[in-house]
Amino acid sequence: MEATVTTANNEKTWGGGNEPMGASYGKLMMWFFIVSDALTFSGFLAAYGFSRFKFIQTWPLADEVFTHFPFLHGVEAPMYYVALMTFILIFSSVTMVLAVDAGHQMKKDKVALYMFLTIIGGMIFVGSQAWEWKNFIQGEYGAVETTGGSLLQFVDKEGHRVALKDFAATLPVEREQLSRDKGKWFMDESAIPDYTVAEIQAGFKAHPDVLVRIETLNKDKKKTILSREESQKRLDQAKIVIEGANLTHNEYGSKLFADFFFFITGFHGFHVFSGIVINIIIFFNVLLGTYEKRGSYQMVEKVGLYWHFVDLVWVFVFTFFYLV
Repeated sequence: MEATVTTANNEKTWGGGNEPMGASYGKLMMWFFIVSDALTFSGFLAAYGFSRFKFIQTWPLADEVFTHFPFLHGVEAPMYYVALMTFILIFSSVTMVLAVDAGHQMKKDKVALYMFLTIIGGMIFVGSQAWEWKNFIQGEYGAVETTGGSLLQFVDKEGHRVALKDFAATLPVEREQLSRDKGKWFMDESAIPDYTVAEIQAGFKAHPDVLVRIETLNKDKKKTILSREESQKRLDQAKIVIEGANLTHNEYGSKLFADFFFFITGFHGFHVFSGIVINIIIFFNVLLGTYEKRGSYQMVEKVGLYWHFVDLVWVFVFTFFYLV
């Protein structure tokens, strides 16, 4: 009986050695991080989408929320500044590509220049995002919340928004900020609003051209405007005055919109800020000639992958929050 002899195959079955798919260990780990972070953002955006679908009738309209533009006070510019922010961030991706390409050609000065432009673009974006947050938190028109939790906004007979300051009366009352040591735990106030419910009600009665607009969308996909009589009935149920937005109240509409806005855009902003810090470190290393001595600018390529990912995520955030 012949014995079967098995000869060992000395050929490599992988062929990539310690660099699977031709990628270095560092680049492969960056791809793993990007995939895991992409799943995290996907979960957040999916939750946002489900919540919006459930409360679609009371969801704020982005064209009415993001209308500010720096140095243009009182000018309605819906989505213009957000579009500019997006362009700046995408352009920073272009400069990052140019930095990576210059690194492949071992051109130190060009790598430094394009990385510097990328850092400036990221700083402008983060600053713009902070400015958007400020306006969102501060508010512009104000609103009133009823005992049932409904939001009442104010418009003129043509349907244009009216700010509380334009019609609220001034009554001789003294107000003190409510805190937990002066009431029940659920009765504290983060800040005293500029007007009381009584001043809003008195001012409404004195201005017959002002109407109440509720959150619900009508058949024309616009917020429903009530008649003068219906407006007065709803306003009689007013509980608190809301100015701006925070995690508990939102003058623009559904409270969940503000919660998701702060969390998702803040989480993305943290990613951009982290990318800026990393880019600054790499930038100084480029100036010091660290990668020139190593004979490779692969670190620039690694941080470039992260920066492109951050830009791509913003495209989805921009679509979900501002366009859809």
